Parts: sequence; C-alpha cells; structure tokens
Amino acid sequence: MNPKIKRIATILFTVLAAGMTIFSGIMKLTASPEMVATLNKMGVAPYVTLLGMMEIVFALLYLYPKTMKLGFILLSCYFAGALATELSHGTPFNAVLPMVLIWISAFLRDQTIFLSSGKLA
Repeated sequence: MNPKIKRIATILFTVLAAGMTIFSGIMKLTASPEMVATLNKMGVAPYVTLLGMMEIVFALLYLYPKTMKLGFILLSCYFAGALATELSHGTPFNAVLPMVLIWISAFLRDQTIFLSSGKLA
C-alpha cells in the first residue's frame, strides 16, 4: 500500500473511531434525553455519567501514541460489554461500528497488536 494513502486512511479511521466515541461520551455527560432513555431501557441509566467519562478517557488514551495499546484494549472491552448488553436486551447493535473502526485504525497504526512480527504473511 502506498505510504501516503496508508497514512491518510490511518488518520481518517482513527479520527472517526475516536470522534464517535468522544461524541457519545459527551452525549452521556450532557444527559441527552435520547441517550438517557436508551440507557434506561437497559437498566444502566444511573451510570450515564460514569459511562460517558469512561468513553472520553479511553478514547483520549487511544489517541495518544504512547498509550494507544492501553486505549485499544479498554475501548475494545467497553464496546464488547456494550454489544453484549445490546444483544441481551434486543436493541440495535450500535456498538459494532465504533468497535470495527477502532480495530481497523489500530491495525493501521500498529500491526503488532494483532501480528507478532507486524507483517502480513
């Protein structure tokens, strides 16, 4: 892959993934009525502020190069839990898109997260 195209794709996927996560966290911190109603259906509305703070902090850790791997692990766990909650309550799978974007951008940023040698076979 052309290094310039890879760099643009990496930035694009990283900004989309972190941006969506930070926006979601802000919506939770501001107690958006739609967000609170959705979280209330799942029984986690009392934790809306904590969930919002977690999303923002994890996304910021992911954006910073030295803590990217930690942020990746925390975001993956957070969205896996969100997906499990959505599955158990029969709600739309809103956690899939940010999780996919995070995994794609993480792979583009540092292949050693997934491959020991950092190179495709």
